[in-house]
Amino acid sequence: MAALIPPFTEETATAKVRMAEDGWNSRNPEKVSLVYTPDSQWRNRAEFIHGRPEIVAFLTRKWAKELDYRLIKELWAYAGNRIAVRFAYEWHDDSGNWFRSYGNENWEFNAEGLMQRRFACINDLPIKAADRKFHWPLGRRPDDHASLSDLGL
Repeated sequence: MAALIPPFTEETATAKVRMAEDGWNSRNPEKVSLVYTPDSQWRNRAEFIHGRPEIVAFLTRKWAKELDYRLIKELWAYAGNRIAVRFAYEWHDDSGNWFRSYGNENWEFNAEGLMQRRFACINDLPIKAADRKFHWPLGRRPDDHASLSDLGL
């Protein structure tokens, strides 16, 4: 496989998306923060985040609230040093209420392949536990698990 640096091909963009999914499914804020530039800029919903320390703090809060988090990302488009992704993740709150969160992300990378800008739009849909579609053990999604498109999401 070619290096996962810009300019992206379909192969490298797809691999970059899967690496991001795997990282976020680890729910390890410090590890995840290392794929972003030290001065990375985010907009996540209505929150603006700047730099790795704020990324770590944000992800720590996120995964303390969004329990049993499982995420699937899918490549939407790519060009040059940018990738667009659609995603869905399932989680529950501390009262046992389940949600499926849907969204889109736009990513921009530096020449070394670190993400320097991330813009995320996300909507939360309350679901019943019986309506969940992401049932793998916590951690990396198995390679043979259905994609978002396969699941009709």
